[in-house]
Amino acid sequence: MGDTPYQQRLNSSFKDATSSPLKKRDLKEFEGLEFFPVDSNFIVTAKLTRIENAPIFKMPTTTDRAPLYKEFGILDFIINNKSLQLTVYQSQEDLEDEQYKDYLFIPFTDETSGNESYGGGRYMDVMLSDITSEETIELNFNNTYNPYCAYNEKFSCPITPRKNHLDIEIKAGIQDFKKH
Repeated sequence: MGDTPYQQRLNSSFKDATSSPLKKRDLKEFEGLEFFPVDSNFIVTAKLTRIENAPIFKMPTTTDRAPLYKEFGILDFIINNKSLQLTVYQSQEDLEDEQYKDYLFIPFTDETSGNESYGGGRYMDVMLSDITSEETIELNFNNTYNPYCAYNEKFSCPITPRKNHLDIEIKAGIQDFKKH
């Protein structure tokens, strides 16, 4: 299930009842997540501008949970001849976790949000170790994922900041669950 190793891993984790965010009735009928066709135009190199001494803040979520994050930096990149920008975040809780301390978090919305993709936006993770000496990093929008609350409202998901809206259609990565 899935065209890429990333899609296959994601589908496998959703099919596994011990790790799946799906509700029981959805898990019974689960045949695989829907993705946009893989498109190399949505694999871009972004220039990272780090934000020094960024304050720690409580990231709003879909519940009353308030995880601590800080703005790690600004990513500037081009897709289809359009200059775009996203803020990348670092979870303060993840810094304490050996498994996730290398992760950076990029929530975003785009012009497909609420139509072909989940209205609350999609997420992408990048790794600190993937930042080059030239302060660039590859963004692969084919490897985006939905927040768990797109599948089950019992989950608490960070709300995508308004400044992380891309004024184009990102027809890559995961599509909305049951909405295609």
